[in-house]
Amino acid sequence: MRRRPGPEDGRSAPRDGPKGAPPERTGPLEGIASTTVGGARPGPGTRGTGARWPDRPPASGGRFPKGEIARQEVAVEPTMLAARWHGRRDVRVERVPVPRAGPGEVVLRVAWCGICGTDVEEYRDGPAVIPVDAPNAITGQRAPITLGHEFAGTVAEVGAGVVAFAEGDRVAPDVCLFCGTCRYCRRHEFALCESWATIGLHGDGGLAGFVRVPALLCQPLPDTIADDEAALIETTEVGVRAIRHGGVTLGDTVAVVGDGAVGLIACQVARAAGAARVVLLGHRAGRLAVGRLLGVDAALDTADPAWRAALDDLTDGLGVDVAIECGGSAGAIRDSIASTRKGGRIVLLAVTSAPMPVDTWPIVAGERTVVGSVQHHYDEDLPTAIGLIASGRVDVRSLITRRIALERIVEDGFEGHGAGADDIKVLVSTGPAA
Repeated sequence: MRRRPGPEDGRSAPRDGPKGAPPERTGPLEGIASTTVGGARPGPGTRGTGARWPDRPPASGGRFPKGEIARQEVAVEPTMLAARWHGRRDVRVERVPVPRAGPGEVVLRVAWCGICGTDVEEYRDGPAVIPVDAPNAITGQRAPITLGHEFAGTVAEVGAGVVAFAEGDRVAPDVCLFCGTCRYCRRHEFALCESWATIGLHGDGGLAGFVRVPALLCQPLPDTIADDEAALIETTEVGVRAIRHGGVTLGDTVAVVGDGAVGLIACQVARAAGAARVVLLGHRAGRLAVGRLLGVDAALDTADPAWRAALDDLTDGLGVDVAIECGGSAGAIRDSIASTRKGGRIVLLAVTSAPMPVDTWPIVAGERTVVGSVQHHYDEDLPTAIGLIASGRVDVRSLITRRIALERIVEDGFEGHGAGADDIKVLVSTGPAA
């Protein structure tokens, strides 16, 4: 998920979702899920409500025959390790209670959770979106919060009313929560919800042994996706939604600006959507080499001034039809604009922490379209992302460069993030309850 600014307060989330079926969607990416994972629809659950933990079951009472000393046995609550954000540069691996499934919810046992740039930003410079002063309107939580939004898992507990999943099922959740009642939610624009939230930023996430999620937001995982690969489904959702916003169609030439995990996945999604040529722009030699292995038509180093001439040669001097900006810098935005033909489309995907000057003349004079892309939809982007990985059209295994233990997440994860220029995706192994 890409971070966006937004209100932390709002109306309390209802227990029911928007009425009416979502509008029919068409395009090059449609139909992928139905051919690879059986077109499974999300199970019943709470539509976008994270809210509060359900009441704990009472401790088992000790009743004994008359004449014995009355005593009470105290139930031992299961616990787990979790990476908890307490403040800027203050993430602690702590032992906390295992969450319980409320109505319409499931608890997942997490095997692997990826570290996202948003997690690192919250660690180094936060709070950016993590609620501190007041609880989030949807989840009812504020710091300390368990980080982690790149995960999948195995169902460990099923809440009341859930019939689509059972204990032992492998599932992937969408982590974007929504209220279900605002103008945007009623229009099936969940990513624009007025009271939005994200598991792992506004409510406890997957950098832990277990995590609680709404069953509605889950999709079953096929056996062709391994547990570690499943940790990159959320990242793939980001790429899928960006390609949708870019309107990539058959025969298009697409430039992806930024050679991180999202950019390398977006290259593959663009090809699956029908792009005839895909060009990767970046500045890290190792990542550009991975892009070539993944099948891009050209991987150009933007540190070399000759990249513009090379792109002109590839596009007959016109520029690309669509540019997907994943770099998160002023230079990446400039390169995205410069790469695009007149009348072309530019999708801004990355988020920067500071304002930056942008020359708007090429946009105005060339009638280029600029659009943002944030979050993703549980009923559109999640099934498509699973289908692309399951079918082999998106290779995420090649992007996994390091694996670390949860206990070492600060030293080897947040502090060490970016230390290796060719690091692409770092996965964290979570521990079982004890």
